[in-house]
Amino acid sequence: MKYCSQCASIIERRIPEGDNRERDICSVCNTIFYSNPRIVAGTLPVYQGKILLCKRAIEPRLGYWTLPGGFMENDEGTEQAALRETWEEAHAEVTITSLFSMISVTHISQVHVFFLADLPRPEFASGPESLQVELFAPADIPWQSLAFATVEQTLRRYLDNPNPPQPHIFNISRNQLSSE
Repeated sequence: MKYCSQCASIIERRIPEGDNRERDICSVCNTIFYSNPRIVAGTLPVYQGKILLCKRAIEPRLGYWTLPGGFMENDEGTEQAALRETWEEAHAEVTITSLFSMISVTHISQVHVFFLADLPRPEFASGPESLQVELFAPADIPWQSLAFATVEQTLRRYLDNPNPPQPHIFNISRNQLSSE
């Protein structure tokens, strides 16, 4: 950020009074511009023991498989975002049953939230961001072609315990990544 969106003056990078980290601050009107993590919300849709995955039609990771999900929009809750993204990417109507995982991906300033969801009917289709949408039995999950480490970890934790008493909350660091 170079210029203030309030008064068009030059932005400085400094620690504001009462804060503990550098922020972008307008040199004239002193407006503080915060840069905070972005939230990715998605679902882990299950139909009769099979998991719905989408093959990405966009970068990053074009052609790799993922759970339906994407960035949360303003004025939207995490569950709403997960349902919207599931519809946009897989044209699937699901019912959220519980929060399943929440993963902090600090090196890219993101938090990924996946909800366990019931897919009541095997009705789905590729949306504009998906090349293909398919139900996978656990033994057939394309592990070598998964788009993101957060998706892989969420799937592995689901297969280890599909109904945990509490959501899985964990961090993924840069050195744990194979594909992000």
